[in-house]
Amino acid sequence: MIEERQGSTFSGYTTIVVLFALQIIAVLGIAAAPPMLKLLFGVGGIIVFICWFGFFMVAPNQGRVMQLFGKYVGSERQEGLRWANPLYMKAKVSLRVRNFESGTLKVNDSNGNPIDIAAVVVWKVVDTAEALFEVDDYENYVHIQSEAALRNLATTHPYDSHDDEGTGFCLRSNPEDVAELLKTEVQNRLSKAGVDVIEARISHLAYSPEIANAMLQRQQASAIVAARKKIVEGAVGMVELALEALSEKNVVQLDEERKAAMVSNLLVVLCAESSVTPVVNAGSLYT
Repeated sequence: MIEERQGSTFSGYTTIVVLFALQIIAVLGIAAAPPMLKLLFGVGGIIVFICWFGFFMVAPNQGRVMQLFGKYVGSERQEGLRWANPLYMKAKVSLRVRNFESGTLKVNDSNGNPIDIAAVVVWKVVDTAEALFEVDDYENYVHIQSEAALRNLATTHPYDSHDDEGTGFCLRSNPEDVAELLKTEVQNRLSKAGVDVIEARISHLAYSPEIANAMLQRQQASAIVAARKKIVEGAVGMVELALEALSEKNVVQLDEERKAAMVSNLLVVLCAESSVTPVVNAGSLYT
């Protein structure tokens, strides 16, 4: 594996001064030197002229990968005007943070339910040599491998938890854990391309249209059951408080049968969806 290393470069500003001085010396030598030395100064002037083509700029958060006749010779990240061998090929590689949103993928979750899912991946290049030489097109590689990781995550976990408590791990109810799993999955695939994944998060998650209505009914049923459970728990507590208050204050003494009837009536009143029609009892306690 080719790993990034520092290339042999020099400050461009210092090199300008040096080359300018050498160029003047070469011109003066050609004009004033003896005939035998004019050829030497002429060759030197040509070499100095070629060296002027070795200057290049490095922008902030940018790297230059240098090659000499196809051989990797190093990278330069120091920003500003730099100089290197004019025979080097100097390819630009952006080190800025980038992000992209994958297309909406249609996959089956671990329960076999078809879902639509998409994700946003934030990434940057951390090794310029690996990015250029280990993969053919590192930007396209990032896109394809991120979608592959997202597809694998979706097929190995359920969209929603189906246990009674709703505490099982699922894509819908555990966004932070899912984001961490997705980031790890994407990073494992992109490490060989010299890319660091900063964040990966699901941006779209829903059942596919063909089963969305059926799943919505199931979710509504679960919500109704949960609400009913809360209502019954509250009603039981209120009935218990009513019986205790009647007993402590000696308002009325009820046998077990009358207590059961009272409990039944109170639960009907408290748990009913519609308003209860009151009935006035004008008789005795037992009529």
